[in-house]
Amino acid sequence: MYLVKTPKLVQALWPTCLWYIPTRENVLYLTFDDGPIPEVTPWVLNTLLEYNARATFFCVGENVERNPDIFRRLLAEGHSAGNHTHNHLNGWDTETTRYLHNVRHCARLVQSNLFRPPYGRLRPQQRAFLERHYKIVFWDVLSGDFDPNLTAEQCLQNIVENARPGSIIVLHDSLKTVAKLRYVLPAMLEHFSALGYRFEAIPVETSTAPVRVAYHHAQ
Repeated sequence: MYLVKTPKLVQALWPTCLWYIPTRENVLYLTFDDGPIPEVTPWVLNTLLEYNARATFFCVGENVERNPDIFRRLLAEGHSAGNHTHNHLNGWDTETTRYLHNVRHCARLVQSNLFRPPYGRLRPQQRAFLERHYKIVFWDVLSGDFDPNLTAEQCLQNIVENARPGSIIVLHDSLKTVAKLRYVLPAMLEHFSALGYRFEAIPVETSTAPVRVAYHHAQ
């Protein structure tokens, strides 16, 4: 079970995390999880380019290693990148030290202070460590493109009905979602562009050195 629109009460439980970006301007923050992969991400980049839209890609480290040219392209075109662990680990199912080492592995590749946990799942001790070194980015609108029970039209409706200025919206550049994404992304960009919205990337602080700490303090 998941919530399309993240309630304010849930956001208040983890106030140090980024759920949306307060603004009075008509701006939305599109985010794409799980790439980059050659079957989907280049098409996403081409579509964003048509609308002069910028986005944030929460990349899986092993996909960056496999597809460095695509990763370099998304940065060159003005998008930002974030850390989505090296192997798309579920924090609830992963021992803390192993999880943090996996995040660090990805950090060496993406060089970004933005981090999004796969499935939105973190143990409290994992979050306590990570929020000292990264900006943990969640969302306030889930498209539901990962849900096999939703049609592409329903995913689009989820976004259109719930997005507001400053919303952080989750989509996925993955093989599991590509059929829906090919419908949802251009339709969404067209809809909000007609309403005067623009699409921006979440700002990133970069570093040439990965975080080096004694992980045993976070177990």
